[in-house]
Order: sequence, then C-alpha cells, then structure tokens
Amino acid sequence: MPHMLTRSLDRAATIFVLIVAACGVLIPLSNLLLPAGSALQVPTYLVALWGKYVCYAILALSIDLIWGYCGILSLGHGAFFALGGYAMGMYLMRQIGTRGVYGNPILPDFMVFLNYSKLPWYWHGFDMFWFAALMVLFVPGLLAFCFGWLAFRSRVTGVYLSIITQAMTYALLLAFFRNDFGFGGNNGLTDFKDILGFNVQAEGTRAALFALSCLALILAFLICRAVVSSKLGKVLIAIRDAESRTRFLGYRVESYKLFVFTLSACMAGVAGALYVPQVGIINPSEFAPGNSIEAVIWVAVGGRGTLVGAALGAVVVNYAKTFFTSGVLAPYWLFMLGALFVLVTLLLPKGILGTFNSWWDHVSSKTPNADSAAREDGVTEPKMAE
Repeated sequence: MPHMLTRSLDRAATIFVLIVAACGVLIPLSNLLLPAGSALQVPTYLVALWGKYVCYAILALSIDLIWGYCGILSLGHGAFFALGGYAMGMYLMRQIGTRGVYGNPILPDFMVFLNYSKLPWYWHGFDMFWFAALMVLFVPGLLAFCFGWLAFRSRVTGVYLSIITQAMTYALLLAFFRNDFGFGGNNGLTDFKDILGFNVQAEGTRAALFALSCLALILAFLICRAVVSSKLGKVLIAIRDAESRTRFLGYRVESYKLFVFTLSACMAGVAGALYVPQVGIINPSEFAPGNSIEAVIWVAVGGRGTLVGAALGAVVVNYAKTFFTSGVLAPYWLFMLGALFVLVTLLLPKGILGTFNSWWDHVSSKTPNADSAAREDGVTEPKMAE
C-alpha cells in the first residue's frame, strides 16, 4: 500500500502539471488565433479572470505548504500576497511617466495630487523591472523571516500564532490606508499603462501574463512537491504531528519552520505580483484579514495536505464567488462561504481531493485478493502439516 499510494500521488502530480501546462498553452492560443465569436475562442476578459484564479491557486499552494505539511495556520498570508502586488504595482506606476493625468515624468499622479516635492527614497529603483522582481521576493521574504524568527523562537504555536499573523496583516492594512505612507492611500495603485514595454491592456499581453501565471503555478507546485517528498518534508510532517517529540529527538524545529514559512511567503509574493497587472489595481483592501481567512478556506475545501487539492479549492471557490456574486445571491455570498466551510469541515474533513484519495485507496485495497497480493510480494501462506 505505501508503494501504491506513492505511485498514485506521483501520477496525480503529473496529471496536474500536464493540465496546467495545457491550459497555459491552449487558452492563450484560442484567444489570439481563433476569430471572435467562434465557439472555441476564449474572450480576453475570461483570460484575465482565469489568470486571477491561477494566481489564487499559487497563494493556496503557499498556505497548504505550511498548514497542511507543517501545521502552521497563518491567517495573515494575504499580507505577503499584497506586498508582492505592491512591489509590482510600484514598477508599473513608474512606467506611466508623462502619460499620467498631471504629466509628471517622475512622480505618480497621487503624489502630485498630495503635493509631494520629490520621490520617496523607497520608490527609487522601481523603474527597473529586475529590481521590482527582486523586491517581489525580498520584501515578503524579509517580513516572513523577521516575523517567523521572533514567533518561532518564542515557541508561539497554535491559535496564538494564527491571531498574531492576523494582527500583522491588519496593522499593514491600517498603515497602507494612510496617504502619507506613500502608496496611494485608500485608492492604492492603478491606471497602469505598460509592462516591459507592452501595453498591459492588449490581448497579447494578457495572454502572455496568463501563460506566465500557469508557468509560475507549475514551478511553485514542483517546488512544494520537492520539499514535501524529501527528508525535509518528513521532518515537517513530524513537526506538524508531534512538535515536542521532534524537538526532543534533536531537530531544530524553529529553523525548519522558519525556512518553510519564508519560502511560503515568497511564493505568495510572486502570486501577488502576477495578480496585479492582470487585475489592474492594488489597494489596501488586499491586506484585509478576511482575504487571508478566505484563502485558508480554499485550502480546506480542496484538501489540506494534498497540494493539488489546495489549487483546486482556490479555483472552485473563486469560480463560485464570481458566479454567485453577480445575481440575487450577491448579498449572501459571505454566508454561503461560511456555510461551505462548515459543511466541508463536518462532511468532508479531508477536503474534496483528500476524501477522494481516501475513497480510492479503500477501493484499490479491496481489488486484488489476498493470495495474489501475497504472491506479488513473494510470500505464500504456510500449509498445514499432514
């Protein structure tokens, strides 16, 4: 059974990668090559919408890595997602130049409106894409490292750690709402024009961003698989199931948790950076604690500790959100989301994919009879002595 389970997981991972890769190739080609009105042509607005879902799937993977395999329930991972988005948004704002409302070649429009005399020091360098890409990883990673070093070194765990992460993202929400913080205040960053010299609104650019998001999802998934399938992953699972016992065995639990927490934050930052040019705006509402809690619900619905299930849950829940918030049920969406979480917790405690895997393992274990299984293992039943 362990060998069978390993093979099934590898097969599922391969299928997942192939499906994402196929979507990353076929959907952009359908959008660009097929004529408008064709039954197989994917409209541009759907390319951007599905690209947003892919970014959410990356965020869900980052949460599943720390929650499903290490037992760290973070209710503030939206902060790392938003910080990556702001880093990319700052680069996009610097690309506007004289095409802004006020025509200032250096200062973004909101700074001109707020009577900034010069560009703040922390905005320097964001006119270069490589610097912005570095900050997408560095800023969320640095915050996660500092926060994790203080929290894990103090052995803060469980619900207390969840509350602290939620307080962290709420503090950032309040800070970014301030106009004098230098990030656009309540309005955030928007009115983007170009990315790497290409019009961010063009169909080709949106198709390329979708394909890039699918590639990032595949890379993030492979990184997570490499981590959880290695000896490091076994230690993380041991920390999740029995942290005190793992510490008594001689492992530096704080170092393992700090590494995986920082890696997860960098993945969330990349998701936020890919999200912003496809959505066209980033504002402080992305720091709202409710967003982080909703992301945890994606993972729970899809299947905690499965990786594929986390990505699936992000897509399914957000598709349902898009569908149900456009009709008469829109005011009741949050109640429906809460009910979904409660029902999944009671009826499908392992999530959609986790429940399916358990059912499949149960069915597979009953398929071969005991004699054939024993013969495959080279073991035969001893015969009665005559």
